[in-house]
Amino acid sequence: MRFPTRLLPKRFRKDEVAVPVVRIHGTIMSGGGPLRQSVSMASVAPLLDRAFAMKDAPAVAIQVNSPGGSPVQSRLIFQRIRDLAAEKNKHVIMFCEDVAASGGYMIACAGDEIVADPSSIVGSIGVVSGGFGFVDLLGKIGVERRVHTAGTNKAILDPFRPERAEDVEHLKSLQAEIHETFVDLVKTRRGGRLVDDPDLFSGLFWSGTRGRALGLVDRLGDLRSVLRERYGDKVRPVMMQARRGLFGTRAPAPGIEGSAAAIGAGAVLQIASLAEERALWARYGL
Repeated sequence: MRFPTRLLPKRFRKDEVAVPVVRIHGTIMSGGGPLRQSVSMASVAPLLDRAFAMKDAPAVAIQVNSPGGSPVQSRLIFQRIRDLAAEKNKHVIMFCEDVAASGGYMIACAGDEIVADPSSIVGSIGVVSGGFGFVDLLGKIGVERRVHTAGTNKAILDPFRPERAEDVEHLKSLQAEIHETFVDLVKTRRGGRLVDDPDLFSGLFWSGTRGRALGLVDRLGDLRSVLRERYGDKVRPVMMQARRGLFGTRAPAPGIEGSAAAIGAGAVLQIASLAEERALWARYGL
């Protein structure tokens, strides 16, 4: 039986190099629940803190597999990574899995270098808002909708009212501001590595191979191969796991109530959002 080397004192480990690995997987949104796997600042921050706290680690590896989501949560995670990298003086290597697009690519930009599989999907540097219109539905089922507001624009983009041109114009101006913030972030982080391509910030997405040619990705590869090449055959990736409770179960995420009533009410909202979340992945053929 082989004794686990990680339990040995450092002086007996024969120059083993440990590199912490954080996996960021799922759509990016605040909150979450039992029916979906999502990413938020609250869920990722404890893992990042533990990874960057490994003093002897020469770098922190982060695996990203996300079609995007909330621009706010994406930027909060991006900023936390950069702040920790500066504070702990750590090199950050991002590894794109199936997809690192939209907010997922924003997070990837927190890396000092970005590595992707040739078949990874990267990019989608844009902003999108989606919804449904139910203007005629209520009348067909005999339901009258009543909305009372204080403020002429409080019910803007109500899905049960006909769409107004001025509402759409306001939404587009908001999207343009968020898009500009996204573009500035990518330009700041990627700098002269980006090529001059008119479609780069149009919202299009590409394979890892094409992303490398465009400057969105630094190299092609996978986590183990790159870490072995960089730090030798004795490198040991250490996966950061969520803390577990007293009886081995994962501790509940912040803000999630444990009562049956709260879980039941939340499940209704979870189910309602699953179709939109699924559409985010399907956009990239996943």
